[in-house]
Amino acid sequence: MRVEVRLTPTGPPVSSPATLVAVDVLRATTTLTLAFVHGAARVVEAVSVDEGFALRGQHPDSLLCGERDGRIVPGFDLGNSPFEYTPQRVGGRTLVFASTNGSLALRLGRTANRRVLASFVNLEAAAAALRDAAHVVIVCSGKLGAFALEDAACAGALVHRLKAAGARVEGTAAAMVADLAPRDATAVRAVVEGSAQGLWLRSLGPEFARDVEYCATIDALDRAFAV
Repeated sequence: MRVEVRLTPTGPPVSSPATLVAVDVLRATTTLTLAFVHGAARVVEAVSVDEGFALRGQHPDSLLCGERDGRIVPGFDLGNSPFEYTPQRVGGRTLVFASTNGSLALRLGRTANRRVLASFVNLEAAAAALRDAAHVVIVCSGKLGAFALEDAACAGALVHRLKAAGARVEGTAAAMVADLAPRDATAVRAVVEGSAQGLWLRSLGPEFARDVEYCATIDALDRAFAV
């Protein structure tokens, strides 16, 4: 296996036969992983609010989900908190998902062999899901096109797990995030809660702080999903 890392969702599309791994710890890939655990049927990414509304019209009985500036968009059905995605709400439904950053990472892999969702909450499951891949490109969603510590740290932790399984790590970005990888659950929590995005979300109120706390939990979920 070859493993590369992109620190932001930029660059050429990730195309087949490569597998794209989208990482948006706060909060898109955490939220969507839990949504699938709770029975969501499908995710269709939208990279703008307008595209989200258009796609909802093209997918009957879908839910329009996502955020701008961390908050639910007026007219959307759900925001970007994992706690909104209950079995009763998302079971069997198509989710049109328009988040600020995570949707961009997913779109980059539109023609990839697979697009796997990874975050700290399903890190080990994501690593296991990738072990048959020949070429993996981990894409950090970042923040408005810029570097985000929590995503890079999660990518680094995933690189360590894949390397332990025999993967060949390529490029300076992959080497850099490997150095940033937290070594245990306490370090994961410190990175996520102390990151710029984590601090900002926590400043928005207790519900957002609860989201950050959940997103900082390692291996809370034992499944990984491709979208």
